[in-house]
Amino acid sequence: MLGSTKVQKMDGEHKKFVRFRPTTLDSQISMGSESDVPLRSGFSIDSSSVDSGMRRGWQRSSKGFFKLGQSLRFKSSSHVYDDDIPTEKTWNYLDPTSKALHRWNTLFLASCLVAVFIDPLFFYLPQVDFSRSCIQISNQLTIAVTVFRTITDFFYVVHMFLRFRTAFIKPSTRFFGRGELVTDPRAIAARYFKFDFWIDFAAVLPIPQVVIWLVIPNASSSVTRNINTKNALRYIVVFQYFPRMLRIFPLLSKIINSTGVLLETAWAGAAFNLLLYMLASHILGSLWYLLSVERQDSCWKQTCAIVVNGSCSKQYFDCDWNESSSTLWYPNFTNQSNLFCNGGSTDPNAVVFPYGIYGNAIAQQVSSISGILFSQTYFYCLWVGLLALSSLTQTWSVSTFVGEIIFTILIIIIGLLLFAFLIGNMQVCSFSLRACICLVT
Repeated sequence: MLGSTKVQKMDGEHKKFVRFRPTTLDSQISMGSESDVPLRSGFSIDSSSVDSGMRRGWQRSSKGFFKLGQSLRFKSSSHVYDDDIPTEKTWNYLDPTSKALHRWNTLFLASCLVAVFIDPLFFYLPQVDFSRSCIQISNQLTIAVTVFRTITDFFYVVHMFLRFRTAFIKPSTRFFGRGELVTDPRAIAARYFKFDFWIDFAAVLPIPQVVIWLVIPNASSSVTRNINTKNALRYIVVFQYFPRMLRIFPLLSKIINSTGVLLETAWAGAAFNLLLYMLASHILGSLWYLLSVERQDSCWKQTCAIVVNGSCSKQYFDCDWNESSSTLWYPNFTNQSNLFCNGGSTDPNAVVFPYGIYGNAIAQQVSSISGILFSQTYFYCLWVGLLALSSLTQTWSVSTFVGEIIFTILIIIIGLLLFAFLIGNMQVCSFSLRACICLVT
């Protein structure tokens, strides 16, 4: 833990040093240490070099930002350039050992988990009209998801602002139980730009909102808007999901390094492990939903190519296409696609499209635009993801489609990793329990 701070003059400059208490120094790099003695803004400066009038001026200048950063405990960084020149510059910085910053890290971790929960909901936007063999984007669900996504983006913006104002301990000075506290705003910004800024910047970009509401409506015609939105969702959500997931792991390590454990009670740790398992099931279930729509779209294209004896435009599979009634081949296409692609055949020996693991999505019509509520669709997909993750896809019948095989392999790998993570946490809890028993006895 960090102890007292001290100002010493080295090379003609006043530098602040932090004295560590006898604990592991590596655990103090975290932004959220639970130190009982936080860094203080009033440093031990000789009264002969700074008179009482300057101290009163410093107090008056700190009143404005004290109210602004009261919850996060802003500190004041004082730079004295010369003893005989009474000049002092102050700016607001955050104590890296304060409990308030630790609480913010915990809150931001919760918001990151909510953010990675909301993003897969974009995969549920495409819905299927089984009677017309076309795709429609749900406007109500689009509005709800984009609003919640914007709220979570706000937490990322606040966190980036706080990172620019959080002091840090210079790694090269952490020896013999001491460390220099760096409060220079340029050094703090340079360190943030060097390490975590670009990950935070990629995670906070409102790419789904901009693409869905601005880019696609203005760049494509109305008869292909739904298809283009479905195709864009495959890339933009997955592209931003990686930096959002990467942002969680540094926060976990910071909280664990500062307190020794992530959560203080055993039941809270078990709930967190269950939350990770359910989050993985939620992500896999939403991917399974979107990929089932993709496979159904592939079946329509194959059927349409047979009916028209050539290639088919993607506008034929968009529900906003209004020329279907005047097209001679379209009734034949809907009949054939209903039998071959949409599960409309009652003959058990009929030849149907090899959906493989997506067969239940077509049989139950979980992506139907009518006749099923979104809550039913969501919980069914969550059940599918949980079942596949817990059984390692042993309950699925996989076809020879390469994309489908790769998807099942990823599910198996994720399931094994989560199981190993759970076993590791159980070993840590068991070791902590044995240590407590030894201390008591």
